[in-house]
Amino acid sequence: MYEDYWQLDSKPFEADPGPAGYYPCESHEGAALKLRYAIDQGRGAAALAGPSGVGKTLLLRRLASELDPATTPVVRLAFPRLSDRELLALLADRLEAPADPEGRVSADATLGRLERLVERNAESGVRPVVVLDEAQLLEDAGLLETVRLLIDLFDGGQAPWTLLLVGQMGLISTLARTPGLDERLAVKALVRTLTPEETSGYIGRRLEAAGATREVFSAEAIERISQVTGGVPRRINRLGDLALVVGFADGSPRIEAHHIDAVNNELVTASLE
Repeated sequence: MYEDYWQLDSKPFEADPGPAGYYPCESHEGAALKLRYAIDQGRGAAALAGPSGVGKTLLLRRLASELDPATTPVVRLAFPRLSDRELLALLADRLEAPADPEGRVSADATLGRLERLVERNAESGVRPVVVLDEAQLLEDAGLLETVRLLIDLFDGGQAPWTLLLVGQMGLISTLARTPGLDERLAVKALVRTLTPEETSGYIGRRLEAAGATREVFSAEAIERISQVTGGVPRRINRLGDLALVVGFADGSPRIEAHHIDAVNNELVTASLE
């Protein structure tokens, strides 16, 4: 819609910018390093926490792209509001565990499937990464003991998988109340919001990846974006994209602070209606 006007090759604020648009801020790089350590060292479990919209999913997607899918496949269980039996069955299905020879669907049968999967993977050198998303909900769903079981299930050798608990900041409180689970985590990584300097670098990287060859956002506009978004990348993306639409409609040579204020006020008003 506005790419030609701003002389861009693509929209700069899409959810997944691809490798060229990834901005290596300090907390993301530190978290990725910790998680990669847990995976490479064959640890049984790790945790990743951060506020909504800070880029946890993008970080995990980038991490997965660095792993060999033949030896380290990544599976994601998106929502843990299941019974313990349902969670185990879903895990077995997503990991493509051998079917129960008698067609049973009990918890014991599912554990048998997982045991056969572990034996098969040990022979082939496969160690999956299991991402349990929205893990801050595990306590309410009564699944903390099941997760601990998955970590300890085949204790005595190298863990058959790395379980990544991923959630909002409430996950840290949940783990603090559950020392039996907390102490089994190899690492805990936190992703924070962007500083003003990082926000500027983030916007610059996104624009560069989109093909920008001139100034699109003034320094004052970028400063306002940092202030009104609190450095949350998802909010930055939304505000930046709409600002480009407004600037295009106005025929402006670049995005100024007043464009950011106008778009932000419109978003706030819409959210109150």
